[in-house]
Amino acid sequence: MSIQAMKGVGIGDGFDLAGRVGSKAHDEIFFSDERGFYRETNRAGGVEGGMSTGDPLVVRGAMKPLPTLTKPLRSVDIATKEPAQALRERTDSCTVPAAAVIAEAMVALVLAEGYREKLGGDHIDDTLAALEAYEERIEWRR
Repeated sequence: MSIQAMKGVGIGDGFDLAGRVGSKAHDEIFFSDERGFYRETNRAGGVEGGMSTGDPLVVRGAMKPLPTLTKPLRSVDIATKEPAQALRERTDSCTVPAAAVIAEAMVALVLAEGYREKLGGDHIDDTLAALEAYEERIEWRR
């Protein structure tokens, strides 16, 4: 599987929000003494303005159909420029499991890079200490 197989990526409700009015697309913000600031929805998929909202991160990918088909498509012979049919080749029965593993790994790498950029540290204990200090400074509530 290659990156070319992925044709769209949506964070949260992503593409589903296209065409909705703002009141049907945004996540309203509430406050209570028990929970602090919170939202009752997660349409943003856990990210707003490049920052985490504290909600679960939701990422969806749209994958194109497999390029090899049991019924060849029409094509053109490159040498003669005459009409031809693409070759019939074997096809993988399902690439979704592989795509899911790759997508999850890529999201993890991007998140790890963001953590390193924000928190620094070349050892996990240093990073965790920086995260704890940051959460205390912003009065983070889980």
